[in-house]
Amino acid sequence: MSRSTFSFHDPDRFVSGTIGQPGQRAFYLQAREGNRIVSVLCEKEQVQVLAEHLERILDELTKLVDQPQQVAAPVTVADDLDPLDQPLDEEFRVGSMSLAWDSGRQKIAIELFSVDDEDESGDSVDVRLSTGQARQFVARSKALVESGRPACPFCLQPINPDGHICPRANGYRRPLFARE
Repeated sequence: MSRSTFSFHDPDRFVSGTIGQPGQRAFYLQAREGNRIVSVLCEKEQVQVLAEHLERILDELTKLVDQPQQVAAPVTVADDLDPLDQPLDEEFRVGSMSLAWDSGRQKIAIELFSVDDEDESGDSVDVRLSTGQARQFVARSKALVESGRPACPFCLQPINPDGHICPRANGYRRPLFARE
């Protein structure tokens, strides 16, 4: 089986998105350049970690470059809140990810690698983002992660719409918040 690498060195769009309701959502990372679209399945935690690390890299770049205005400023609300592009055909499930600063192109390099038992045959996605695109990805991803189920204040596990049995309460159910 041959290895496929999907390269997007000047993407029109790189976003995270979901399909389904909170608690049953499937998370995706999607890159589009022209008429080429690649979607990969991932975990909520992977989206969260990718956004956190991208933000950290961008903040560090601001401190390191000669002219801080070369790095885009943080964004609180992403410009692109559109749904994922269709057709949504999953290429692979993301296993590991890598991030690096491509100083030659002045872009952040993101590589997503498939979960595969055979090191030789795993697929990958290689995306290069400007600092502005990376800031937009961070803002959208943070909002996406936060839009899920609320966390239990005691055990930090997600609370389902139909209730939650908290392991820290030893299975005892009581209202989390007092009703007035």
